[in-house]
Amino acid sequence: MVKPQQTLSQQLLRYGLYAILAVAALVYLLPLWVMLLTSLKDVEEIRSGTLLSLPGSINFDAWSKAWSGACTGSTCEGIAPFFANSFKIVIPAVLISTLIGALNGYVLSLWKFRGSELLFGAMLVGCFIPFQVILLPMARMLATLGLANTTTGLVAVHVTYGVAFTTLFFRNFYVGLPKELIAAARLDGAGFFFIFRRVVLPLSTPIIVVCVIWQFTQIWNDFLFGVVFSGSDTQPVTVALNNLVNTSFGGKEYNVDMAAALMAALPTLLVYVLAGKYFVRGLTAGAVKG
Repeated sequence: MVKPQQTLSQQLLRYGLYAILAVAALVYLLPLWVMLLTSLKDVEEIRSGTLLSLPGSINFDAWSKAWSGACTGSTCEGIAPFFANSFKIVIPAVLISTLIGALNGYVLSLWKFRGSELLFGAMLVGCFIPFQVILLPMARMLATLGLANTTTGLVAVHVTYGVAFTTLFFRNFYVGLPKELIAAARLDGAGFFFIFRRVVLPLSTPIIVVCVIWQFTQIWNDFLFGVVFSGSDTQPVTVALNNLVNTSFGGKEYNVDMAAALMAALPTLLVYVLAGKYFVRGLTAGAVKG
């Protein structure tokens, strides 16, 4: 089939759209470019040059110091220990909240019961509750359970807050699954968990990727919960980055600050680069029904 030729006005419109998108991309990438250039310069070059000037010689000393030698308050061990703390929080919190969300969405969409829609609506309220509202009751609960200032407590906080979102994602995805699959499995004698493991989960890869990306990004970038519920030994990298930027001895080292910020942002950037296309695909998969 021969494609119809575009008119001159259509071609100009398309090129104009491309130009607008290119300008928008440059505007969004400019701060990142400035951060990268600054991190590769020494302090004297930063003070004597301009933000957009290329470094005279590439210098990775700032990256090394930000990782293992920069002061984050009273300690000067860099952000490496806090990087490990963030992974200790993110990995279990993402896995647990995704699993609970999958089970909730499975029940609320394929095993409906009386009041299930009301329960789903009540859970959605959790998506709109501001972080600040739950700080005091959450702190009291963690203290009662003996989890204050611990990694386990931070994992519990992020799981509690993230379950509403993961339930929403999985429920909307599972509503679009053919009901005949579940009915056929039940006729063959398959039970609740067998159907979940062998029938539903293998079809859930797109929405699992969505939940993992969403939760990983939200938890890794969180600052409020980290600064409120963590102790000195359990602080995530975002809290350490804030302490590093606000700590200076002798003079402000902008190159170290920028290197630390880039390192703190790398995990979420890698997640989006490697799995970003699946994020949009998984979100739109459950958009027809629900």
